Amino acid sequence: MGMLAEIDKKGSWEKVEKITKGWSSDEKYLIQTKEGEKLLLRVADSRQYEAKKREYDIITRYSRLGIPMSMTVAFGSCQGGEKVYMILTWVEGKDLKEVLAGLPEKEQYLLGRKAGEILKKIHSVTVEKEDLPEESKKAKKLLQLSRYEESKLRMPGDERIISYVKENIDYIWREKPVYMHGDYHPGNLLYQKDGSIGVIDFNRWEVGDPYEEFYKLESFGVEESIPYCIGQIDAYFGNQIPEAFWVTLAVYVAHASLYSIKWAEKFGQKEIEGMIGRYHKALEHYDGFRTCIPKWYTQQYQRKYL
Repeated sequence: MGMLAEIDKKGSWEKVEKITKGWSSDEKYLIQTKEGEKLLLRVADSRQYEAKKREYDIITRYSRLGIPMSMTVAFGSCQGGEKVYMILTWVEGKDLKEVLAGLPEKEQYLLGRKAGEILKKIHSVTVEKEDLPEESKKAKKLLQLSRYEESKLRMPGDERIISYVKENIDYIWREKPVYMHGDYHPGNLLYQKDGSIGVIDFNRWEVGDPYEEFYKLESFGVEESIPYCIGQIDAYFGNQIPEAFWVTLAVYVAHASLYSIKWAEKFGQKEIEGMIGRYHKALEHYDGFRTCIPKWYTQQYQRKYL
């Protein structure tokens, strides 16, 4: 019996299509049932059983927030216990990152606000005591930075940025830890027919600093839509953005701008070059990290569209 037939115990699946898009190590499949329902199947190695079970439980908790997202359907083992799987509902929509640039700036900004409101809801889930980390990520971030420093991918003149991260690392992890999506950017959001936003790919969830959730706006958001990025920040903070947020975010962005170059090494030269380009953009946006508010952030959208 094949793996898919083993999971489809009722024989209700009519069509199975493998999904190759994305960075996840999971095997992913789009399932169409005989009843016309679409499902997402994710399969992983059984060594990840406990982690995947926890992921499934967290997605179940998120699904009670009333946001458009993949809902949990089933979880279990297959292939004699060698694989673990979860089945989720399929969220219809187009990748938001592919849609944003073609929309009017007002809609881009308002979609960003919707994304910010959804993220605020995700962060509102009460963190269970056993999930609270014993340590902050400071040591991990510094270790990652040292791996970049030891690599052959160093950027000319990066010493000042490295020093900036090390000198300001204590700004991170000051906020109360929350359940994070872990990879919240337009590439993991869907633009639906009614103009709403659907959320997918919770497999990088973790408990941590809520402000860390925002550095991927610089990494992946601003190149798609600056109005969207501004809207996400504005709505998350109810238009009252604390100074501490900007200071903390700048440290995360500086760190990511360097370490992402090393991280991309395993994906090939094209990805490395992409991260190098983002590094230079971050330097430009933060004036070489002499300022903590990026140049792309302006309240003009809030004034124009609210």
